[in-house]
Amino acid sequence: MVSFMNERLLAFEISCRMKTARKFIWPVIGLAAILFSLYGLYHELRGLSLDDVLASLANVSLKQWILAGCATLTAYAALAAYDHLALEHLGKRISIWFITICSFTAYALSHTVGASVFSGAVVRYRAYGSQGLSAGETGILVAFCSFTFALGTLLLSAIVLLLEPDIMARFASFLSVEASISTAVLILLLIGLYLLGSLAGFRPVHTKWFRLEYPKPKLALKQLFIAPLELIGAGAIIYFALPAEGNPGFLIVLGIFLASFSAALLSHAPGGLGVLELVFIAALPEIDPAAVLAALAIFRLFYLILPFIMALGVVVFFERAQYVAERKRESADIGG
Repeated sequence: MVSFMNERLLAFEISCRMKTARKFIWPVIGLAAILFSLYGLYHELRGLSLDDVLASLANVSLKQWILAGCATLTAYAALAAYDHLALEHLGKRISIWFITICSFTAYALSHTVGASVFSGAVVRYRAYGSQGLSAGETGILVAFCSFTFALGTLLLSAIVLLLEPDIMARFASFLSVEASISTAVLILLLIGLYLLGSLAGFRPVHTKWFRLEYPKPKLALKQLFIAPLELIGAGAIIYFALPAEGNPGFLIVLGIFLASFSAALLSHAPGGLGVLELVFIAALPEIDPAAVLAALAIFRLFYLILPFIMALGVVVFFERAQYVAERKRESADIGG
C-alpha cells in the first residue's frame, strides 16, 4: 500500500513538473529564435547603417504607402471573416460589428505578443463569453480559425510552388524544381482529402474537451477563399513597399512571406522579431537589404504596431464596459 502511494505521489510530482516546464518552454523557444535570428541578421547586415534604412524609407512613394494601407485593410477584413466562418460552423449568430472588432483585437494582440493561439484564445474567451458562448465553443472557434489559417497557407504555398518552382532554391540551393512540384501536388492532395471529408461527412473528431466536426462543403470552400485572401493582403503590404528595381514579382514575395511568417509563428517570437527580417534578406539577395528592412518596417507599422495600439484601446473599453455592467447587476440584486 505504501509503495502504491509513493508511486502515485511520484506520478503527481512528475505531472506538476511537466506542467511547469510547458509554461516556460514556449518563451524559451521564442527567445532562442530571436537570438538566433539577430545573430544571423548581424552577419547579413554588416556594413549597413541606420541612415541607409532611413534613406530607403524616404524613397517609398505616397502611392506605395496607400497601396500598403489598402492591403492591410484587406488582410484584417479577411481575418474577421475567419471568426464569422467559425461562428457559422457553430451555428451561432452574433453582430457582424462585434465579430469584426473581436477578431481584429485578438489578431492584433496575438500577432504582436506571440503565442497566437493562446493569446488570441484569451481575448475571444472574454469577448464571446459575453455573447453566450461556452469555453468549449470558444475552443472550437479558435481551433477552426487556426485550421483556416493553416489551410490558406498550404493552398497558397502549393500555388506558388507550382507557378514558381525555382523559389525553393532561395531557401536551400540543393532543392530541385521537381521537389517543388511534388511538394505542391502532395499539399493539394491533402487539401483534396479535407474537402472529400467535408463532402462525405466523415466522423467528427472527439477530444476530452470538445467535439470537432467537418464543416459543411459550402463552408469548407469559403475557407479556401477567405484564408488565401488574408495572406495575400498581408504579403502585399511588403510587396508594395519594396522598390521596383530588383523586385522578383508578387508570387516570389508572397512565397517568401508565407515561409517567413510561418517560421515566425512557429518560433513564438513576439512579432516574429528578427525571424521575418532574416528570411526575407536571405531570400531576396537581388534587392538592397536596406530597402528590404524599410519594407518590413512598413509591414510592422501597418500590420502589427498600429493594430496593436488600437487593440489595447478596445480591450480597455470592453473591460470597463463589463465592469460597469457587473456593478449595475450587483446594485440591482441588492436593491431587489
